Amino acid sequence: MTDTSIIETVATADHPAPVERVQVSAVVPDGYRKVINLDGYVGNAVEAPLGDLIKLRASQLNGCSYCVDMHSVDLQDGGYPLRKVFAVSAWRESPWFTERERTALELTEAVTLIHQGGVSEELYARAIAEFGEVDFANLLLAIGTINIWNRIAIPTHLQPPAL
Repeated sequence: MTDTSIIETVATADHPAPVERVQVSAVVPDGYRKVINLDGYVGNAVEAPLGDLIKLRASQLNGCSYCVDMHSVDLQDGGYPLRKVFAVSAWRESPWFTERERTALELTEAVTLIHQGGVSEELYARAIAEFGEVDFANLLLAIGTINIWNRIAIPTHLQPPAL
C-alpha cells in the first residue's frame, strides 16, 4: 500500500464521486430570467415582511440552506425582530406572530407539502377571508415561486456565502 492510497477517494455505487453541478442561469438563461421575473412580480405584490416569511418557511420545509440563509438575512436587514426570525420554524407555538402571518405560514406549509393533503377547505376559507382573492392568489404565486427556487438551489448545491 502506498501513502497516497490512504487518502484516495474511491467511487462506489454507495458513494459515487461528486459530479460538477449545472449552473442553471448559465445553461438556460431565458428560463432562469422568467423565474426572476416571476419572483420580481411577487416581491412587489406581496406585502413586506410577509413575502420573506413565506420564503423562509418554505425553504426550511424543503431544506434549502441557501434560501434559509438569504431570507433570514433579508428579514433581519428589513428590521424584522430577530427572535421572530428564529421562531419561524416553531410559529405555531410562538406568541409573536399575527393572525395574518399565521394564516400565511399555514398556507405556505399546506402548499409546500401539497402531497400531505393539500389546502383544506377550512384553511382556504380563512385565507380568502384574511387576504381577499387578489392577495390570496399572489400568496399562492409567492409560495410556488420560492418552491421553484428551492428546487433549483438544492439539486445544484447552491451554498450561502461564507461567514
